[in-house]
Amino acid sequence: MREDKPIRIMIVDDHAVVRSGLAAFLMVFDDLQLVGEAAGGAEAVRLCQQVEVDVVLMDLVMPDMNGAEATHLIRQQCPNVQVIALTSFKEEDLIQGALKAGAISYLLKNVSAEELANAIRAAHVGQSTLSPEATAALIHAVTRPVAPEYDLTPCEMEVLALLVQGLNNPEIAETLVVSRSTVKFHVSSILSKLGVNGRTEAVALALQEKLVT
Repeated sequence: MREDKPIRIMIVDDHAVVRSGLAAFLMVFDDLQLVGEAAGGAEAVRLCQQVEVDVVLMDLVMPDMNGAEATHLIRQQCPNVQVIALTSFKEEDLIQGALKAGAISYLLKNVSAEELANAIRAAHVGQSTLSPEATAALIHAVTRPVAPEYDLTPCEMEVLALLVQGLNNPEIAETLVVSRSTVKFHVSSILSKLGVNGRTEAVALALQEKLVT
């Protein structure tokens, strides 16, 4: 049985046409009520403290403050508000970031009106709704092996970063203002700790494991 009081919803999206479309959709359902719109994350956080909101439909990629950060702040400051990530993006890092930030659900914008309405009702009572992509990302996060700890020192990390940039030992020595023998020692230590046979393998492993940015 649904409550007599409608579920109060805020739409957060930097595209006016998307907000307009979602607002029109909400008018179709008697138990859903639009109480606020925000064009960005920072505005959404402010509005949540000024307007009584039950569920936020949150875009993730916005120019001023991204949806994950806004979700985290809203959940922190207004814990009774549930957030549904509603986005066009299905990248795994975005999905995991939104859910870690506190979003109860993750849906793509191609979801049907009825599915979205049901997800809003579910979120209002604390139940999650995930797109197949979000479910797959969660499974992958749980089942993937833990990245090994290589225990590189700060100096070795600097040398590794320069190796990734393609610098040779003399160039690394000049960049870090150290002797070539020091660089040679660091490179040897890096290869040993990474368990690789040469510089090319070290660079490949560093990129694969995202050891350097």
